[in-house]
Amino acid sequence: MQIQINRAQNQEEKVKKVLSIALACLNAKYKYGATLDEAPHYFDCSSFVKFVFAHVNVNLPRCSIEQIECGIPISLNELQPADLIFVKGNKFHTNDKWPNGVGHVAIYLGNNKVIHAYGKAGCVCITPLDELLTHELRGVRRLLV
Repeated sequence: MQIQINRAQNQEEKVKKVLSIALACLNAKYKYGATLDEAPHYFDCSSFVKFVFAHVNVNLPRCSIEQIECGIPISLNELQPADLIFVKGNKFHTNDKWPNGVGHVAIYLGNNKVIHAYGKAGCVCITPLDELLTHELRGVRRLLV
């Protein structure tokens, strides 16, 4: 898959590494509540993102509702590869800032595709961005700037 990256030169390698690590986890089994000790064999959405970004020295919180507070908020039309997309999802957590819940996170690959540990699929998979967005968008964040 050819991926075009429009970022500062010093971040390009980190973006490529994030995407490479994420793609290397393709088809790993989904397990709700999976811990990092179970990686790279089992993931849930947020442990997958935490695992992938740890490879470029970005330390993220464990849960998607905490991960949405990281990085720089951007709009959907600003999406670039390695950005994170957060949706309500089927199982979600709430807090004072997110009373309607955040429950799922995916990594944008480019070309309107995301990679995520997806319970419905039972594994780490690639899906169309439009399919992810049917689960109520909560936010988009850029970690690599």
